Amino acid sequence: MVLHSFFLCTLLTISLSFHGITALRQLSDSLPKSAGPTKARHVEYQVINVVPTTPGGISFDNKIGIPFTKEIMRTSNNFIWSVVFQQNDPSDQKPVDLIILYIAEFEGPTGIQWGTNINVSSLYVKGLEGDVKWQFTGLMYHEMTHVFQWDGEGTAPLMLIEGIADYALLISSYAPSQFPKKGEGDKWDEGYGITARFLEYCDGITPSFVAKLNKMMRVKYDVKYFEKLTGKPVDQLWKEYKAKYGH
Repeated sequence: MVLHSFFLCTLLTISLSFHGITALRQLSDSLPKSAGPTKARHVEYQVINVVPTTPGGISFDNKIGIPFTKEIMRTSNNFIWSVVFQQNDPSDQKPVDLIILYIAEFEGPTGIQWGTNINVSSLYVKGLEGDVKWQFTGLMYHEMTHVFQWDGEGTAPLMLIEGIADYALLISSYAPSQFPKKGEGDKWDEGYGITARFLEYCDGITPSFVAKLNKMMRVKYDVKYFEKLTGKPVDQLWKEYKAKYGH
């Protein structure tokens, strides 16, 4: 989940335990900062369990672990660059050199991306059942997409941003069974899975639609990008999409 800075700060202040906030700040200050773009981009991944003695922290160490998480971060990073956004040229990629993932105790969202950092709720990890690693991997594809996607320098609609992240989840084959079906939803920018399915439809009209849309949103967002890429305004696309799938 990507949130605007004010809401994110409020959420973290309310939801994170005091010791979790203190630890995150100390760790973040002590770690090396991103150095900017390089000719051959190399990304480092760090995973820190801030709450190792809590039930969720213990569950993370026992069922998922730091080595597995780092490998998924690397795998999802490569998938996002090569498949989702088709950014094989480093100059097209966001200048990210270090991503830090924290396992922290907070309520509400399962994960929060802020800049090149990701918080994953230990309460979410504690509640996972069944194929825990598979479910955790899906969350990572969503959150890692937020790290690397362009958002028009903050001008793109939040629900479109969330839809693109869920689109990455969808095409990576890690979408859960409760993921929306094609044609569901009331509006194209409803967000998450609803918007992801609509973007999937747009891909069928214009190959690599999402990759092209993301590239156009590097500096600013305009709803007319949909028409530029498909030849149809977004409202018409949505009507035709709904008509096609009978919902």
